[in-house]
Amino acid sequence: MTELVKKKKKKEVEYSKETYLNWYEVMLRVRRFEERALMAYGQQKIRGFCHVYIGQEAIAAGLTSAIRPEDAVATAYRQHGLAVARGIPTSECMAELFGKETGVVKGKGGSMHFFSKEKRFFGGNGIVGAQIPIGTGIALAEQYKGTDNLCVTLFGDGAARQGALYESFNMAMTWKLPVLYICENNGYAMGTSVERTSNVTDLYKIGSAFDMPSEPVDGMSPEAVHEALEKAAAHIRSGKGPYYLEIKTYRYKGHSVSDPAKYRTKDELNEYKAVDPLKVTESKILDKKLATKEEIKAIKDKIKAEIDEAVRFAEESNYPDPSELYTDNYVQKDYPFLE
Repeated sequence: MTELVKKKKKKEVEYSKETYLNWYEVMLRVRRFEERALMAYGQQKIRGFCHVYIGQEAIAAGLTSAIRPEDAVATAYRQHGLAVARGIPTSECMAELFGKETGVVKGKGGSMHFFSKEKRFFGGNGIVGAQIPIGTGIALAEQYKGTDNLCVTLFGDGAARQGALYESFNMAMTWKLPVLYICENNGYAMGTSVERTSNVTDLYKIGSAFDMPSEPVDGMSPEAVHEALEKAAAHIRSGKGPYYLEIKTYRYKGHSVSDPAKYRTKDELNEYKAVDPLKVTESKILDKKLATKEEIKAIKDKIKAEIDEAVRFAEESNYPDPSELYTDNYVQKDYPFLE
C-alpha cells in the first residue's frame, strides 16, 4: 500500500447525515459529469483539450463544506469538478465544453477556462501555474477591501515547480495575505512522477522555506480534506496570513483525453481504486445507517437525470454568433480622474 492511501489512526470525527449526503452528492455529480464529458469527447461533440477530475472528487467535496460562498477559488485546467462543486450549473458547464453560447463563459473558454463572478470561481487557467499569482492577487484585493474572505488557490504537483509559486509564497507571507494554497498532488504532472522531478517528494515542505504553515492531507477522504481546510481557513481569517496544504490524491484517468497513462501499472491504479472516495463514502453512509439503499438510489437517479438534461441542453444550444469573437475582450471602465 502506497503512502497516499495509508490511513493514520486517529479518533474519527462524527459528521451529520446532512454533511455525508452532501459530500456524496457533490462527488457523484462530479463523477457522472466527467464520465459524460469523456463520452461526448469520444463522440466528437467536445473538441480540444479535456482534463477530467475522476478520482479527485473528495477534494471538491471537502472544499465545499469547509469554506464560504463568499470565498474565491482559483484553480488550474483540471477544473470541471471544482466548478460543479462550487455550484455552477452542470448545464452551463456542459454547454461550455460543447462550445455553445449558453455555456458558463458563452462557449468562448472551453474545458480549461470556466469562470463565474457570481460563484466566485476565477478559473480554470490553461497556463501551468498561472493561477498561483492570480489567486495571490485576489487575496491582496480582499485584504485591501478589508473583508475576511480568503482565496483558495489550487495547483497540481507539476505547477509546484514553477518560479511563480516561490514569488507568490514570498509576497503572501511578507504581506500576510488571506490565501490558502493547495497542491492537488495526484502523483504525476503530465506523465512524469513526482519522484522523477525533485528530491523533495513531500511537497508540503516547500512552505517551510517561507515559514508558511504547511501540512499533508489525505485527498481520498472528504473528512480529512474538510478538517484540514477548516483549520487552515480559521488560521487565515484570524489575520495570520497564508496556509499551504499538499492534498495527496489520484486521478483514475490519464492527464487528458489523449493520454493512455501507460507510465503507471494496473496494480497501482487498482490500489487507489480500492479507496475510491465515492464508493467509500457510500459504504459509510449505509454502514452508519445514515440513509437506506433506496435513498441512495434516489440520489443516483436524480444526478443521472440532471446530467442527462445537461447534455440535452448542450446539444440543443446554439453556437456563438461569429460576431461574438469581438465581444468580451475588454471591459470598459470610466475613470473620472482621466477625464
